[in-house]
Amino acid sequence: MKSNGSGWRAYAIGYLAFLYAPIVLLPLFAFNAGTIIAFPLKGFSTRWFLAMLDDGQLHNAVVNSLIVASTTAVLATTLAIFAARASTRFEFPGKGGIMALIMLPLVLPEIIMAMAILVVLLNTLGNDALGRFTIILGHTLVCTPFAIAILSAAFQSLDKSLEEAAYDLGEGKISTFRLIILPLVLPGIISSLLISFTISMDEFILANFLGGSTPTLPVYIYSQLRFPAAIPVIMAVATCLVTVSIGLLIIAEYFRRRGVAKTGGKDTGGFL
Repeated sequence: MKSNGSGWRAYAIGYLAFLYAPIVLLPLFAFNAGTIIAFPLKGFSTRWFLAMLDDGQLHNAVVNSLIVASTTAVLATTLAIFAARASTRFEFPGKGGIMALIMLPLVLPEIIMAMAILVVLLNTLGNDALGRFTIILGHTLVCTPFAIAILSAAFQSLDKSLEEAAYDLGEGKISTFRLIILPLVLPGIISSLLISFTISMDEFILANFLGGSTPTLPVYIYSQLRFPAAIPVIMAVATCLVTVSIGLLIIAEYFRRRGVAKTGGKDTGGFL
């Protein structure tokens, strides 16, 4: 039994090393003074981060990604609030099938969704319509199921007696939702916003298909990989992007756990 436990421990360590070693290498090469991504390192330098700050195309891509990710997070979370509330509180015909269709983007290959959405948009809006708006549509489709999964857990943890007590005291459905339910699920809403923002910020396939001439940050990074001289700068950009993504995930997990504790529900696991 003891040796078996040691084997599982070694497997876990090996798996984590394989998974996170590339992420650990990013800052090593980002702060490397050399222009070639290879060992041995040439010394410590912040020149690539300074070069990143002077790149106008990069700034444009970052602005596009921030606008798309912020809008997507708000739209996906808003839609998820209604869907999660309906699925956890009410019974209606076809509920299982409807929720399955809404959650379908979780299992569909993104390349298939991107091609399908692109065909629909080209036939309805034309090629000139591709841009931030179409990227937001695609990202909202992808992010909404994740937001629903988070908010469904938050709504399921609610004590229905609190809602019934508000009705007994004369509150209507809207005021009860605003004064009782919404504050209790607020940590879940914040978690949903952060997760949706992170997913949209890092998403490449849909942005590449639906963006037209409007590049987001992942699309810009991919386009620069063709130029060896630009790779050190891309390492610096990727280091910043990974740092922000990990930070947002940690904050989202904090609010998710806070929401579970606030509603008195059982924590069945989260992002971290």
